[in-house]
Amino acid sequence: MTSLPAAGQATPKLEADAIHKSFGSVKALQGVTIALNAGEVLGLVGDNGAGKSTLVSCLSGTLTPDAGVVRIDGREVALRSPEMARELGIETVFQDLALVNELDIVSNLFLNREITRKLGPVPLFGWMDRRKMSTEAKEILGRLRINLPDPEALVGTLSGGQRQAVAVGRAVGWGSRIVFFDEPTAALGVEQKQMVHDLICRLRDRGIAVMLISHNMQDVMALCDRVAVLRQGRKVADVPIGRCNGEVLVALITGARTMDS
Repeated sequence: MTSLPAAGQATPKLEADAIHKSFGSVKALQGVTIALNAGEVLGLVGDNGAGKSTLVSCLSGTLTPDAGVVRIDGREVALRSPEMARELGIETVFQDLALVNELDIVSNLFLNREITRKLGPVPLFGWMDRRKMSTEAKEILGRLRINLPDPEALVGTLSGGQRQAVAVGRAVGWGSRIVFFDEPTAALGVEQKQMVHDLICRLRDRGIAVMLISHNMQDVMALCDRVAVLRQGRKVADVPIGRCNGEVLVALITGARTMDS
């Protein structure tokens, strides 16, 4: 079962073609083919051990597939590291967010991307340009319509939804075209979940390709345009959201149903 475009369709932003990955005798991915289009939210669902995390790791540069091809805008690429993936416009918002509570919002947005001013004739040394970072941080948050307290506020003082917003801002503030979300609403309250939902919809409306990895069928049904189901390392379904519901997805995940039944 493929999800590559038919003739005449726009080239997907990201394609994974026949991806295989094994860990010893465990076949984590067995020929998974999947495509992600610009301005689309694709849900990736499956039980624990289905291969979701392994696939995302292969597409974000954390793992190297044993076989298969990855393409961005139709061009074959080798994602040898997360840094290389980021250079190609791929960002991942992990469940643990990877934020530093002891730093403020601005510092977290620019973590490992700090803006510096050259100090004297030696280009290796310089001062961190806090004023410019603060100005650009406000621009990033404004473009995404993210309302947060003072950018100088410590991230550790923010709510779960606000922290997720900072992670999203960091992921897409650098011209990223593809964003993976790993369980973005886990442990969030209703109001905070809605804040994250709104953010994901705004990314889609800006033409960013979004992949949502989630066990929450309500989130999947509310946010996704299409859903891919993994089971035991294989893709068993890839369907528009209008052709399924939460009950069908659960049946596909558990193997109680196939798309032919």
